[in-house]
Amino acid sequence: MLRVHFTGLDLARLRLAGEPDALWETVLSLHRLRDKQGESIFGDWRSETRARLNGETRLLAPLVPSRGYFPDFLTPPEGVLGLDAGVQALRETPAERVHQELGRLSTARTLPAWIRSMAEGDTRAVDKLTGALLAYHEAAITPYWSSIQAQIEADRAVRGRALLDGGADALLSSLPPMMRWRAPVLEADYPVDRDVHLNGRGLLLVPSFFCRRTPVTYQNPDLTPVLVYPARHMSESAPAAVTAPRSLGKLVGHTRSAVLGSIGGGCTTSELARRVGVSAASASQHAGVLREAGLVLTLRNGSAVMHTLTPLGAALLRGGHRGPLGRRTQSSVPERSTPATM
Repeated sequence: MLRVHFTGLDLARLRLAGEPDALWETVLSLHRLRDKQGESIFGDWRSETRARLNGETRLLAPLVPSRGYFPDFLTPPEGVLGLDAGVQALRETPAERVHQELGRLSTARTLPAWIRSMAEGDTRAVDKLTGALLAYHEAAITPYWSSIQAQIEADRAVRGRALLDGGADALLSSLPPMMRWRAPVLEADYPVDRDVHLNGRGLLLVPSFFCRRTPVTYQNPDLTPVLVYPARHMSESAPAAVTAPRSLGKLVGHTRSAVLGSIGGGCTTSELARRVGVSAASASQHAGVLREAGLVLTLRNGSAVMHTLTPLGAALLRGGHRGPLGRRTQSSVPERSTPATM
């Protein structure tokens, strides 16, 4: 079991990542590619991704084993800013840290020569690593990125609504069932017994599409505290993404009913556009018509606006959910701990 110990200052500094983290999704997807679970969600993605790969999995597998530890430097905090920022931060990891973390990895298995040379400071080996990560990301993540974003946004809407309704306590209580908030400690299913003391540093919660079964955190307790947790998949939970019935489509039009159903627990205009697959201008126009009809409420939040359903709008929706991780041709597409059972 993992136990994350909060102080009052930590609760005040609790944050939720605004975007999926490019490198966490890349690394954690390697686990999903090699296991056989979640076929309804990951089945098509596995077969399509394998067809595009060209040996990247073989290169990366020793660094990211199916079970247990993988180096912290593979997922720097900058990954939440995008792939390029994350890879640049990885390249800039101090050689001493790379040596230490790869040394920990080598105690469990014999590493290939190129990884051993990276541990000794060979910059060409670092280039080989980042090249493999970029190629793997292009094959496994890029074609599905907009769908991954939509799923993370849906999860964030659930957490954000909990935070607005009940503060940090409600947000921590809303996390997936493998995580349990028993103030002042967040407990989570975990392959080993471990305590993490935040000591006033706060915690960044990162919802992840490819994280499954258990949350993931850095092995090094001195790094900025991060907890990556499994995002609620739309195919697993109707409240996370409700779709409109055909009868509503006849009433307000199919695109407008899709807009209404995609708003879910709340979203901005750009998020709404991504979910429905229309331009931001079109999404704004449709939301405006629904607002005039009393189905949607729009509030300004800084430079953005947040759309939510009114009780009347929610009453018009009936059941349904989005499908699993979809194919590239579909408009509605689509664990780091040490040690860990991913």
